[in-house]
Amino acid sequence: MRIEDQQSALDEYHGNPGDRPVMRARFEHNGSPRYMLYTIKRLGLDHEHGFHLDVELVSDALEGGMETVEARLQDGDADLIDIDYISTARERAEGADIVAVHPYGRTVGGLVAPEDTDIEGLADLSGHRIGVVRRLDKNWILCRAACREYHGFDPDETATPVEAGSKVGLTEMLHDGEVDAVLQFWPIVPEITERGPYEEVFPVSELVQRLSGTDNRLPVSTFLTSESFLAENPGTVDAFRDAYRDVVDRLVTEDDLWAEVGERLMTYDDPSIVRAVRDGWRDMVVRDWDGETIAGMERLFEHLLDVAGAEALGVDHVPDGTFRPGD
Repeated sequence: MRIEDQQSALDEYHGNPGDRPVMRARFEHNGSPRYMLYTIKRLGLDHEHGFHLDVELVSDALEGGMETVEARLQDGDADLIDIDYISTARERAEGADIVAVHPYGRTVGGLVAPEDTDIEGLADLSGHRIGVVRRLDKNWILCRAACREYHGFDPDETATPVEAGSKVGLTEMLHDGEVDAVLQFWPIVPEITERGPYEEVFPVSELVQRLSGTDNRLPVSTFLTSESFLAENPGTVDAFRDAYRDVVDRLVTEDDLWAEVGERLMTYDDPSIVRAVRDGWRDMVVRDWDGETIAGMERLFEHLLDVAGAEALGVDHVPDGTFRPGD
């Protein structure tokens, strides 16, 4: 669905901020946070918690090596985005004024290939062309780490990663036969596999849990703001956290909300795809975090660093102050 159509659906519920503090949320038009952002606006949860969430959907293309949402935050044109915490650590280590203030979820993808593929798992990646959004994408890093840990090879050397630059371009590469498989973002996987003739070889979330060595669901992506916005508007950030917890509770339990989300924001009208996305979102989302959650995220990072190395991650440590849980 076009960005303009989805934005129009959101704009119906934007309302007037009045004297409420405004938080400018900038999120990718094909990313899963838009489901909860729409529902927050649809139910008026931002105003209920005393702030105004100004939502704008943007492209998922890269600007100067960064995703568009990252560029918006770092340029001062956004107050709230989401990216994976490896990217957050990398950008913060390079001096970016960004901080993770709440978890989102296990926003990883899946390896998708034609149904007649000879790729049955991680061990079969060598010798194949694998489509990725970019080589520093978390899905590729996790696959590299798992291959090196469990199978003794690095697919960055034994396979051929092919950068698409965007999720849309990634799907086009698969359809055009330019690659043997793609590491696609999880909400897009059902659309590809339900329409066929493609299958999900494995979900990357399995690698997250296997590499972390814990059964606890770990958030890979978090919500970010700038240091300056957090310092000047701590109450607004707390209000967003409360609205987010509320919307997660609603979306986890109320199927009717997903029927509307599917109609207004998704590119397909097949109820089976909408249900698959709904169930995937519920399995992915992380409602809250605590000290042990953050410790687990840091342990996973250290494991990835040990296995894949600083060159693959683009950073050799999680800088102090990267994670800022609320009270």
